[in-house]
Amino acid sequence: MSSVGIRDSGFGIRDAGDSAILLELEPVIDPAVNARAIVIATAVRDRRLDGVRDVIPTYRSVAVHFDPLTCDIDFLRDTMREAAAKARVSASGVLVEVPVAYGGVNGPDLDDVAAFARLSAATVIDRHCGPEYRVFMLGFLPGFAYMGIVDESIAAPRKATPRTRIPAGSIGIAGRQTGVYPRSSPGGWQLIGRTSLQVFDPSREPASLFQAGDRVKFVPIGNHSPVARTHEVRTAAKSTSNSASHKGLRHREGTSGRWLTVIRPGLFTTIQDSGRWGYQDRGVPVSGPMDRQALRLAHAVVGNPLDAAALEVTLLGPELRFDQPALIAVTGADLEAAVDGKPVALETPHRVPSGGILRFGARRSGTRAYVALDGGIDVPSVLGSRSTHVISALGGIEGRALRAGDRVPVGTSNHLLREPLRFAPRVTGTSTAPQEPGTAHGARLRAMRGPQDYYFEESAFDWLTRTRFTISPQSDRMGYRVIAGSERTRPPSAITNPGNRGSGAMISDAAFTGGIQIPPSGEPILLMVDRQTTGGYPQIGTVITADLGLAGQLAPGDWIEFAWCTRVEAIAALKEQEEASGAR
Repeated sequence: MSSVGIRDSGFGIRDAGDSAILLELEPVIDPAVNARAIVIATAVRDRRLDGVRDVIPTYRSVAVHFDPLTCDIDFLRDTMREAAAKARVSASGVLVEVPVAYGGVNGPDLDDVAAFARLSAATVIDRHCGPEYRVFMLGFLPGFAYMGIVDESIAAPRKATPRTRIPAGSIGIAGRQTGVYPRSSPGGWQLIGRTSLQVFDPSREPASLFQAGDRVKFVPIGNHSPVARTHEVRTAAKSTSNSASHKGLRHREGTSGRWLTVIRPGLFTTIQDSGRWGYQDRGVPVSGPMDRQALRLAHAVVGNPLDAAALEVTLLGPELRFDQPALIAVTGADLEAAVDGKPVALETPHRVPSGGILRFGARRSGTRAYVALDGGIDVPSVLGSRSTHVISALGGIEGRALRAGDRVPVGTSNHLLREPLRFAPRVTGTSTAPQEPGTAHGARLRAMRGPQDYYFEESAFDWLTRTRFTISPQSDRMGYRVIAGSERTRPPSAITNPGNRGSGAMISDAAFTGGIQIPPSGEPILLMVDRQTTGGYPQIGTVITADLGLAGQLAPGDWIEFAWCTRVEAIAALKEQEEASGAR
């Protein structure tokens, strides 16, 4: 399908790479439009189509993520068209009351908002508590609900300089939006109060206090008044009607008695499995491996299920002691892995004795290596996955990177030894072989246009594909900020000032792994696996699934080039990769 999409009956359907599509309604923030999006999302989700992984309603769109090799994309589009054509505004959602202590240490910006509004602090509180707010969508952080519409008189803009830390439960205003911060995090909203309600708890069913379509009423309480437990009990148990797929899963770790001890943690070593699907409508990122094929290959070599958990090692590897014998495989980046001083060949099974120590050396190629052990890493599963998402503190060990002294549980060995499987050939231009120091690493990544390609003139697409970019130090598992390599290739006005059909700034919408966001600076951001589920910058294109692993093997200082391709080409590349690996 072309990036132009399908336009009829007040909606359009656009590609977001080869593994997602986006149905767009009118570009407005309006309760009726949002209600229609929620009805469409519910109808699509209830069809339980093969290969569909996530269905997310936003302010004015519905994003559907799917497995491009098992989902019938044409049937999915037809299903979305049918749902959009039949969608009628539904009854309003559940009413959630949120007790709030306003002002003082709980609301340090209340006086600033009062000054902005030229009102007393008491009047600001009255006007904030007066209406019932609609939950339009969730994003930014797990459980963070974008609510509106705030009384125009108190609609103070975001702070010019965001805070580095906002306490969990803080109530903020940003223009005509309001919301509750689920956990301590950076943020730029004006803080006017705080609640002690736990907005997001992965061990609770449902994990999120809010869902799209709910109504929220803020109830003022004294700064020293206890929060009534009845609020928490009522809201936590409010919906048995929520999607049955939202299970607050937290399994106990295995009891195999096998352990891995972290002597040195390395630069950034985390536990990852195939990812946390099914919760993006609650603002929960998928996470998972930066190089999916490398992780799957590691598991195939040692005989694990392909969705088992392993270690993702970044650039500077850890030092690990195996407290019991293990069969291991190292795949992905060549970081000079060695057990007890003897080199470990990539993509090959290797037996480690009890007390054996795995170390890493210099980077020879790639950025992220994967270490799979027979039996898999056996930490508790949180919301259906063991993957670590550090920003949300979900999965892995306490939701963080490994530390010295950690004892990592390993599952029961299945004693299965397979011949190593092999990757599909890498895209030309990507460095996979050993390199001499100082030689540039990089990749040429194929991308499909969209989903917000209509924001840009044709010159923007030309600029993107004729420019070699460098990954900046401000890059991580959430995304890569990339910089044009010379004055000659500085971004044109079509990038820095994209046309938007007179609709004003883009309304926050669904974000996609592989999405190429264009912020006002004109310096693209390539979204990666820990990306937020929503974003406010248009995505000019989306890197295809087959090339995401190539991107995952890059680091700050490496180069990136982009090339446009079609859906047909993207699916063919993915099929070739899967057939060559034999790991599907």
